[in-house]
Amino acid sequence: MNDPFSPTTLRDYALIADGERGALIGPHGEVAWMCAPYWDSDAVFSTLIGGEGAYSVTPKQRFVWGGYYEDNALIWRSRWVTQDGIIECREALAFPGDAHKAVLLRRVMAEGGDAQVRIIFEPAAGFGADRARRLAKDEHGRWTAQAGALRFRWSGAARAKHDGGSRSHRLTLDLTVPHGECHDLVLEICDGPLGEPVDPQDAWTTTERAWADQVPALENTIAAPDARLSYAVLRGLTTSGGGTVASATTSLPERAEEGRNYDYRYVWIRDQCYIGQSIAAAGPHPLLDDAVRFVTERLLDDGPHLTPAYTGRGERIPDQHRLDLPGYPGGYDLVGNWVTKQFQLDAFGEALLLFAAAARHDRLDTDGWRAAQVAANAIKQRWREPDAGIWELEDRAWTHSRLTCAAGLRAIAGLKVAATTVHAVDWTSLADQIVADTSKKALHPEGRWRRSPGDDRLDGALLIPPLRGAVPADDPRTVQTLDAYVAELTEDHFAYRFRHDERSLEEAEGSFVLCGFITALAQLQQGRKLEAVRWFERNRTACSATGLFSEEYDVRQRQLRGNLPQAFVHALMIETAARIAEQTDGLTDD
Repeated sequence: MNDPFSPTTLRDYALIADGERGALIGPHGEVAWMCAPYWDSDAVFSTLIGGEGAYSVTPKQRFVWGGYYEDNALIWRSRWVTQDGIIECREALAFPGDAHKAVLLRRVMAEGGDAQVRIIFEPAAGFGADRARRLAKDEHGRWTAQAGALRFRWSGAARAKHDGGSRSHRLTLDLTVPHGECHDLVLEICDGPLGEPVDPQDAWTTTERAWADQVPALENTIAAPDARLSYAVLRGLTTSGGGTVASATTSLPERAEEGRNYDYRYVWIRDQCYIGQSIAAAGPHPLLDDAVRFVTERLLDDGPHLTPAYTGRGERIPDQHRLDLPGYPGGYDLVGNWVTKQFQLDAFGEALLLFAAAARHDRLDTDGWRAAQVAANAIKQRWREPDAGIWELEDRAWTHSRLTCAAGLRAIAGLKVAATTVHAVDWTSLADQIVADTSKKALHPEGRWRRSPGDDRLDGALLIPPLRGAVPADDPRTVQTLDAYVAELTEDHFAYRFRHDERSLEEAEGSFVLCGFITALAQLQQGRKLEAVRWFERNRTACSATGLFSEEYDVRQRQLRGNLPQAFVHALMIETAARIAEQTDGLTDD
């Protein structure tokens, strides 16, 4: 039975990634989750959701676990304090990644006394359905195997033995590393010929240099070290095609036994636009260009029929289906996503906001400008249609969707390059028409926005359009909506999306960390600088022990909920850190 470690709480996992795929490392040194060769491929290690496949480096003695990311890099150091010393295992996926070949680097280091670790390696494919075939050692002491369509090569473990006989699919190795020394392990996973073996020192050097080159200093933000880690996470989630997957994982439940678990290993257009706009707030860094490139290509290909999400390679997402696995406790196994069948109007508005942010940094090329015109025309054609909205619910005339489109139209019309065209007047006029129609149908008697013409409730998403310019910051509708939202849908500086039912907010779902950072931005827009910092700092703490954010935070249990890490939360953390830094010379509320 292949069950080396049970799943643990999400706060205990670290992410390593190379842009094309990622892995979660648990406190016992286990690779609890990794898909290959792509983000949305079947998993090769999937104990996180009850699948097969194992690769672990674990101290043989009793230990206390910890760890940290190296500065400005997605290089993780697992750190175990044992009875006799300190052991570290340096972990990374060779960076930048090759789309067809994953290289997992692990360096066991004896920091205090000799390091004694037990290593388990059991390659698999297809979430464990395809066990390794021909697991054998060559004349150089390297192990090779094939599972499904994947080829594996494992170096640095010449003395490993079959656990249970020569026909066993599992290898084990008891390794002792003398004090002050280190030992390298290299795992290569490829969907074609493996090629020449990877030299570990060369791979580490290249990876270190690449990360140093990719992550900016972000000194124009508050909490700059955290902002840099968030940038590194986003870069690790971003493919060579420019798309940033929403998360590395699938099927991690937002709420136990409530059926809210999804496959987020894809690129949502809305999320991609959030990422680009957030990076633009901190400067014209490469992730802004990546976001513009990916969204531009999708718009030019699909026009008004843009789907809400794509694979990291820009392909359509398969329909969701279940796997025959236990799932993460409280959830169930699921791959694919039905979002591809939805229409989400706000994606067109967010695309225009992204393009405008890029243009202000002089980062919008001719193709980007063409894509902006496609998005604007799509809004003109489709803005009256009901859509699934930001939370992907039933089709309605969602207020957030329409106001976001107005914000995008205003932003793109306000560019110097647009001012000389006939489009600027038309786009501004269309934005005015959308806002007027929405105000007529979706304005609450109290003067605040409501979710839709038939739904009087508040919603955290309604704070976003004013931040992007749909209506002015001092518009009474903006101020009334923010104040009512804070009064009704937040507690102790944690924010919730909307009220589901009569239950208390924290009983219905976890606090939504994205909404927490958005509230900070909304308070900042109102000149409430000290309150903005309070919101920022409160939600900055809603991360894991490894510094990662998930979608939701269970306030009562102090646990992360949902897939890990959640890209748009890391993005809004960067934007909030940058915008607060711009405006907080004196921290006093107006």
